[in-house]
Amino acid sequence: MAKRLLPAIQGALGRARWGILTIGVTHAVAVVVGMAMAHSGNALALERRDSIVASARNGATLVADRQGEHLRAALIDFTENLVRGGMTSTITGLAVIGPYPIAAYRGWVGGVVSVNDRHESRLADSGSAVYYLVTLILQLIPYTLAGGAGVSLGISAWRTRADATVPKWLTFPRAAVLDVAWIYVLVVPLFLIAALWEFLA
Repeated sequence: MAKRLLPAIQGALGRARWGILTIGVTHAVAVVVGMAMAHSGNALALERRDSIVASARNGATLVADRQGEHLRAALIDFTENLVRGGMTSTITGLAVIGPYPIAAYRGWVGGVVSVNDRHESRLADSGSAVYYLVTLILQLIPYTLAGGAGVSLGISAWRTRADATVPKWLTFPRAAVLDVAWIYVLVVPLFLIAALWEFLA
């Protein structure tokens, strides 16, 4: 099983590499922009940061975390990130450009929360910096894979839309759909690892 699994995943990642790379770059650039805005005291970034954090604190995930139900908080976070985040990025990738605004906003948010409630840098303290950066990276990797898989599927669908010789499932190239499935073999556990780290570390 493992002998078949690894080559299948590697092949899928290779074929989706353009989408994965460009989504990853979008995330990275947006994170840097968000960090720069927050650390420079930009009012828009700080107001948005405070609004996002306040809203998150009232959500089911952080409520469970405050009640000491850390594993439950992690599982809620995992489910929301996978279904509402990752799968949405994949589905919007069918339009090819769809995931890029989402990735840009997600990365920007990840950057603006690099300051705390007092609007002081979370990077100033080594413990806080490690937790923040590892959490951010662990979350953005599966988001990048999910969005990139969707972009790859969208491009494949457009390229083969008039080619009746290509095997298809619901108008999508069968091989490209399978690539998405193989990539999700990585996406699902990576989202789980990110959630477990965030709430159990």
